[in-house]
Amino acid sequence: MKTNEIRELGADELAAKIREARKELADLKLKLASGGDVEKPGRMRLMRHEIARMLTIQAEKAKEAK
Repeated sequence: MKTNEIRELGADELAAKIREARKELADLKLKLASGGDVEKPGRMRLMRHEIARMLTIQAEKAKEAK
Protein backbone atom coordinates (compact mmCIF):
# COMPACT_ATOMS: atom_id res chain seq x y z
CA MET A 1 0.00 0.00 0.00
CA LYS A 2 1.42 3.35 -1.01
CA THR A 3 1.79 6.31 1.32
CA ASN A 4 -0.79 8.38 -0.57
CA GLU A 5 -3.33 5.57 -0.27
CA ILE A 6 -2.68 5.27 3.46
CA ARG A 7 -3.12 9.03 3.98
CA GLU A 8 -6.55 8.88 2.31
CA LEU A 9 -7.84 6.37 4.88
CA GLY A 10 -9.86 7.48 7.85
CA ALA A 11 -8.67 6.87 11.42
CA ASP A 12 -10.83 3.77 11.90
CA GLU A 13 -9.87 2.27 8.55
CA LEU A 14 -6.19 2.90 9.25
CA ALA A 15 -6.40 1.22 12.65
CA ALA A 16 -8.12 -1.78 11.03
CA LYS A 17 -5.41 -2.01 8.35
CA ILE A 18 -2.71 -1.93 11.04
CA ARG A 19 -4.42 -4.76 12.97
CA GLU A 20 -4.77 -6.75 9.76
CA ALA A 21 -1.11 -6.30 8.82
CA ARG A 22 0.08 -7.20 12.33
CA LYS A 23 -2.03 -10.35 12.28
CA GLU A 24 -0.65 -11.36 8.89
CA LEU A 25 2.92 -10.76 10.09
CA ALA A 26 2.29 -12.80 13.25
CA ASP A 27 0.90 -15.64 11.14
CA LEU A 28 3.97 -15.58 8.89
CA LYS A 29 6.30 -15.61 11.91
CA LEU A 30 4.40 -18.50 13.47
CA LYS A 31 4.51 -20.49 10.26
CA LEU A 32 8.24 -19.89 9.94
CA ALA A 33 8.94 -20.75 13.59
CA SER A 34 6.98 -23.99 13.39
CA GLY A 35 9.22 -25.21 10.62
CA GLY A 36 6.81 -24.47 7.82
CA ASP A 37 7.85 -23.14 4.47
CA VAL A 38 7.05 -19.50 3.85
CA GLU A 39 6.31 -18.97 0.18
CA LYS A 40 7.67 -15.43 0.10
CA PRO A 41 10.11 -14.80 2.96
CA GLY A 42 10.64 -11.22 1.75
CA ARG A 43 6.98 -10.58 2.53
CA MET A 44 7.82 -10.43 6.25
CA ARG A 45 10.19 -7.53 5.68
CA LEU A 46 7.66 -5.73 3.52
CA MET A 47 5.00 -6.21 6.19
CA ARG A 48 7.24 -4.68 8.87
CA HIS A 49 7.92 -1.67 6.65
CA GLU A 50 4.25 -1.27 5.79
CA ILE A 51 3.23 -1.42 9.45
CA ALA A 52 5.84 1.20 10.34
CA ARG A 53 4.60 3.44 7.52
CA MET A 54 1.01 3.13 8.71
CA LEU A 55 1.96 3.82 12.33
CA THR A 56 3.91 6.91 11.30
CA ILE A 57 0.97 8.31 9.36
CA GLN A 58 -1.37 7.45 12.23
CA ALA A 59 0.87 9.41 14.63
CA GLU A 60 0.98 12.36 12.21
CA LYS A 61 -2.81 12.41 12.02
CA ALA A 62 -3.09 12.27 15.82
CA LYS A 63 -0.63 15.14 16.14
CA GLU A 64 -2.59 17.23 13.61
CA ALA A 65 -5.84 16.58 15.47
CA LYS A 66 -4.49 18.16 18.65
